[in-house]
Amino acid sequence: MSRFASPVVAVLGPTNTGKTHLAIERMCGHSSGMIGFPLRLLAREVYERVVAIKGAASVALITGEEKILPPQARWFLCTAESMPLERDLAFVALDEAQLGADPNRGHVFTDRLLRARGRDETMILGSESLRPLLKALIPGIEIINRPRFSTLSYAGAAKLSRLPPRSAIVAFSAEEVYAVAEMLRRLRGGAAVVMGALSPRTRNAQVAMFQAGEVDYLVATDAIGMGLNMDVSHVAFASLRKFDGRRTRRLTVPEMAQIAGRAGRHQRDGTFGTLSVEGATGGFDDEEVAAIEEHRFAPLDHLYWREGEPDRSSLDALLVSLERKPDRPQLRAAPEAIDLAVLRRLADEGWVRERAKGARAVARLWAACGLPDFRKTGVEPHSRLVGRVYRHLSEGSGHLPVQWFADELQRLDQTGGDVETIADRIAGVRTWAYIAHRPDWLAEPEKWAERTREIEERLSDALHQRLTQRFVDRRTAVLMRDLGARGMDALPVTVAGDGVVAVDGEPIGHLDGFRFRVDPTTKVGDMKRLLAAAERRLGGVLAGRAKALVAEGDGGFTLATDPGRPVAVFWRGHIVARLGRGRTMLTPRLLPYKALDSLTPDDRKAVTARLERWLADEIARQLPALVTLAAAAQDAAQPGALRALCAPLADAGGVLARAPVEAVVAAVDRPLRPAAAKLGIKLGTLDIYVPALLRPEPVRWRLALAAAYHDGVMRVPPPAGAVVVTTPDDRDGYHAFAFAGFRPLGGQMLRVDLVERLARIAHDTRGQAKGGRVPFAPDPALATSLGLRPASFAQLMLALGFRPAEPEAERARWVWRGAPRPERVHPPVRPVRENAFAVLARGVGNG
Repeated sequence: MSRFASPVVAVLGPTNTGKTHLAIERMCGHSSGMIGFPLRLLAREVYERVVAIKGAASVALITGEEKILPPQARWFLCTAESMPLERDLAFVALDEAQLGADPNRGHVFTDRLLRARGRDETMILGSESLRPLLKALIPGIEIINRPRFSTLSYAGAAKLSRLPPRSAIVAFSAEEVYAVAEMLRRLRGGAAVVMGALSPRTRNAQVAMFQAGEVDYLVATDAIGMGLNMDVSHVAFASLRKFDGRRTRRLTVPEMAQIAGRAGRHQRDGTFGTLSVEGATGGFDDEEVAAIEEHRFAPLDHLYWREGEPDRSSLDALLVSLERKPDRPQLRAAPEAIDLAVLRRLADEGWVRERAKGARAVARLWAACGLPDFRKTGVEPHSRLVGRVYRHLSEGSGHLPVQWFADELQRLDQTGGDVETIADRIAGVRTWAYIAHRPDWLAEPEKWAERTREIEERLSDALHQRLTQRFVDRRTAVLMRDLGARGMDALPVTVAGDGVVAVDGEPIGHLDGFRFRVDPTTKVGDMKRLLAAAERRLGGVLAGRAKALVAEGDGGFTLATDPGRPVAVFWRGHIVARLGRGRTMLTPRLLPYKALDSLTPDDRKAVTARLERWLADEIARQLPALVTLAAAAQDAAQPGALRALCAPLADAGGVLARAPVEAVVAAVDRPLRPAAAKLGIKLGTLDIYVPALLRPEPVRWRLALAAAYHDGVMRVPPPAGAVVVTTPDDRDGYHAFAFAGFRPLGGQMLRVDLVERLARIAHDTRGQAKGGRVPFAPDPALATSLGLRPASFAQLMLALGFRPAEPEAERARWVWRGAPRPERVHPPVRPVRENAFAVLARGVGNG
């Protein structure tokens, strides 16, 4: 029992009665004092409050893995396990004393309840259910009951999507916490996450988000039931069952009340209920609801006990004293805790018994067994770690090897990974922090305590960041909050110069031309709300853009001809239309981009008219020769023979093999040749073409119009140069290049104007060779300079009507055999409608 006979006061009552606040006030009124708490998080929270009153130099924080102990400290905030009972302090208090009935930690709280005493005053804080036990265990105790400040009411079951703002959802496993938080992220923009395993730094950062209103929901384990102060108006239980370390069981009514009591604060009333989940069964019974609302609970009939000052004279004496049964009917022997289970296993090791001789060695062994299993690995793995620690503590200098300690910390000092990975690292760091805070386990404990603190802070910041990234969508949170507060039409929507769209300052997407694109990180479930919020307010911006487009000069538009994609019209770098099949190739249909549907009908009509006007003007500017050909084909004033030639040539895009239309060409007699030349037509030996249409930009436009006419995609234009390499197996390239103005010659294709130039040279050379009927050798210099291979040149000579005179000669000699007949090298065409353009169409259809 305690060496002090000071008065003991018990302050009992439900949550939100100000018990902890009263204890802090009483402690600060004494010259010194100490309060023991059930959680490190709660001890840290109260420590910061007392520091604000007394100053950091006078206040200490002592937990298993964190110790702030100024030399002149007079007020101590501790976890129950870490209370320094040997100190002579004026005031001592124990918070949540009803935890003495907890099978796992109850013996610690019972020991502090019986032995922790202040010199002048002792205060026990807890539930009203403790009253009969306190009277029996502490004669003369004064018991004060405090009523709850606010009303707690049952609100029934509710779906996650229907939970009111400022709700806390309580789950009983990390997996369940994460699942609920993820659903809230999709439905409501996210939630803060609080679990007992979080470091104080991470927990405070998460709670700060909730308190600041950045998120309206909190998902937590039952750790929030232990006095953590948060502005919660409703508590929803995701489940009423939990795994208590031994079995899965239903929560007791006091446990339910402890958690539900977090709802409401000071004078504000609170509510509690359950989550309505499809397939879930069970909820609060009527008796449970009544008990929670009226704060009526069955009195506790026992507390768990274990010897608080065991005999350390020998290992066997230590085991005997820890197994001793309580001698009072109100106390029950505590179930075997992990520290005792580890001690039993190590006691079976011969080397441990050899070293654990004498009171100091036994005390050191028992202290090592007190190393908490922060990572929840279980008795066997944890025993191996404790055994290694004790081996080092019991040999040499009695300190842990610095290199081992440093290596273990270095392994954990990594901020990468997901939530679970970082949380596991923090648990690992807590193990080494606990070791670093033992005064005689390391050679330089202060140095390593600071090192573990730095690593835990870095990991805590990383964990807060990962939790926020995973479970908070700030865009949706802002949106949902403002929708509830102001309605859809009141949301402030802004569009920055670079097109970034923000709702109430929170970026949610990008205005690309006339199309609003939701941020790609946004989940599908959020997209409808974002679109609704943004597009309803973007009408004015879009109308302004429509007027700017209509007033734009021709230089603001471009024709996009990316190979493999439909032909499109762009305005200031943004797509506004695509080209489709029109009545003729030169009159494509302009298809406004679907984003223009967001414009008003009048604005859309004006934009479409401006685009159509630009397209017509640009076709006339880029392809004047082709426009002239098409007009001549329809002009009744033109001679019939010339119109018959212009029609297929215009249909073919300005390039046409001569052989299939030889009869049409023959009808264009000598008097009509100047008229044909005036139209830009070149009557070549093998091809009919318009030289002006062979330049790169007209070729690009002709291919684009051909693709649009046949509802296909843009083909790859021929590369710069006179010769391209292709084969009929490359269907798209072969037909596109032929349409562009290249004649196939074996494995190569040569531009038709250069074909004609080589043909003229060949005939001029033949004419010089005795009438042209004797073998001759044409000068290959031009063909070679163009990059034409000998085999391809031979194909050209054959097409021109020559045959090899001396096939085996080193330099080929050729002889004239007569005018060329229709060859099979070029894709077969039929006169007039079936031409190179139609061949391209077949290539599009079969590509």
